[in-house]
Amino acid sequence: MRTRKLVVPLAFFAALVLGPSATLGAGSSANVTGGGSFLFAGSIPMQFGFSAVLGADGAAAGSFHHMYTDDVGTYEFWGRVTCLTYDAINHRAWIGGVLTKVQSTDPDVGLAAGDDAWFRVLDGADGDRSTAMGFVGVFPSSAEYCRLQPWPDGNARTHPVTNGQITLHVN
Repeated sequence: MRTRKLVVPLAFFAALVLGPSATLGAGSSANVTGGGSFLFAGSIPMQFGFSAVLGADGAAAGSFHHMYTDDVGTYEFWGRVTCLTYDAINHRAWIGGVLTKVQSTDPDVGLAAGDDAWFRVLDGADGDRSTAMGFVGVFPSSAEYCRLQPWPDGNARTHPVTNGQITLHVN
């Protein structure tokens, strides 16, 4: 089985069973930063780095990068943040954007600059967590992903950060 194919379907499956979470009201701002690595599916090391800022006017900015290698190839995704929502009570954030560069040794990667991508993170007291990147499928866009704020019970389908950290700061 091609391990790469697990990343996208799991992100899409999560959307089917999840609902929105509470956020702070209008006029608040936040920034979320992170970098390091986690094990996807318990065996695929994923490296990530991102910085996302949400202004009081609701505009988001920043960048992100995810990289992993599986039994098919190496995959790197760079992007520009276009949306950020957060749940300050539970220290969660949803980050979405547009891919600016895709580099892979897999000729069938099927993603390119201009495609939407997203992920979610947890700045947790018991450890930080992140997801692999999701792409258009169940969600039609990054904006819709950020708006709906999917988060499964028990932090399912998020992965403990094994090296590095995630920080959510709300102003």
